Amino acid sequence: MPGRHPFPDQGPAAGADCATLDLGAQLQLGEGRFIDLPVRFVYRGDEPFSVVMEFPGSDPAVGTWEFSRDLLWKGLHRAAGMGDVRVLPPCRCHGRRQLRITLRGDDDTASIDVPFEPVHSWLRDRSFAIVPRGRESELIDWDAELSRLVGGR
Repeated sequence: MPGRHPFPDQGPAAGADCATLDLGAQLQLGEGRFIDLPVRFVYRGDEPFSVVMEFPGSDPAVGTWEFSRDLLWKGLHRAAGMGDVRVLPPCRCHGRRQLRITLRGDDDTASIDVPFEPVHSWLRDRSFAIVPRGRESELIDWDAELSRLVGGR
C-alpha cells in the first residue's frame, strides 16, 4: 500500500472509527537545513491496514501518502520499508531524536522528521484501540474483495 493515497480529498467514511494526529514536522532541505511543515496522520477502522499522511495547507503537489500502519510501527523501533516509504527510528549516535519518514515520488525524495513520542503514543493508544495490531484482516470482507478483483467491480 505504499505511495500516494488514491483519493486525497476523501475524508473518513461516515460512522468510521477514525483517529487523527496533527504535528509540526520538519522537511529536510539539505544537510542540516530544515523547514517547518504541518503533518496529519489519519487512521480509519474501515481501512485497517493503512495510515494516511497528509500535509494540511501545503501545495497540492505535495500529495497525500498512504502506507502500512505496521510499517510505521516497525519504523519506531528499527529501520523499516523498502519502497516509496521508509521509516527510521531516532538515532542518538547521529544526534537525531526524531522519527524520520522518507517519501520517494516519481521525481524527488523528501525526508520528514516528526516527533517520536506523539506518533508512538498515537499508534499504541488510539489506532490500536480502534483495531488491535494483528487483527486487521478480521475486518476485511475477503469474499467481497475477491469478487471485486475477479469481477472488476
